[in-house]
Amino acid sequence: MARSTFPRDRFDDLPEAAGRVGAHRAERPRSRGWIVFLWAAIATLVLIIAGIFATLVVSGRISLGDDPSVAPTASAEPTTAAVVDTSYSVVVLNGTSDEGLAAAVRDQILAAGWAGDTVETGNSDSTDFAETTVYYLRESDQAAAEGLAQTIGGAETAQSDFLQPTDDPNTPDDESDVKRLIVVIGMDRAAGETSETPAG
Repeated sequence: MARSTFPRDRFDDLPEAAGRVGAHRAERPRSRGWIVFLWAAIATLVLIIAGIFATLVVSGRISLGDDPSVAPTASAEPTTAAVVDTSYSVVVLNGTSDEGLAAAVRDQILAAGWAGDTVETGNSDSTDFAETTVYYLRESDQAAAEGLAQTIGGAETAQSDFLQPTDDPNTPDDESDVKRLIVVIGMDRAAGETSETPAG
């Protein structure tokens, strides 16, 4: 290859001890170390959380889903024993459009031992009451309500102040202390279902 014919210049003569030649890496910034530390801390935290979660799952404190092998346990509701208590007065209301239902249910109640003057009948404001229900006022009345419901051939019971007497402050007696049960006959007793009702 032919020599260059260009004249020599200052770049052709380089000192032998030139030191570093070429591109050099810049010094790493100090913030780079904090980034590494931050990522290490995050990774450690994630591992700790994962370990705690796994421990809770293994110990059964956390369930990831319904276990089909474990049947749900139903909590037993306290039941009140039914008691036929003829000391209660009873009001029987017909909640249907069928005539004679209140009188038929009254006959059942009298046959169970109630006195005639303690059982009244009437018509409810509704003529499409769904299900025959015995209403009682206090929790202590529930057993008697259950007993009356069985006496009339089965009925729902519910706590309510419906048609219960209230105290008159102008009288010395406490009228709200009266023991009363209210029977509202529903559509479940209508349309021929009273044919089994015994006459008194």
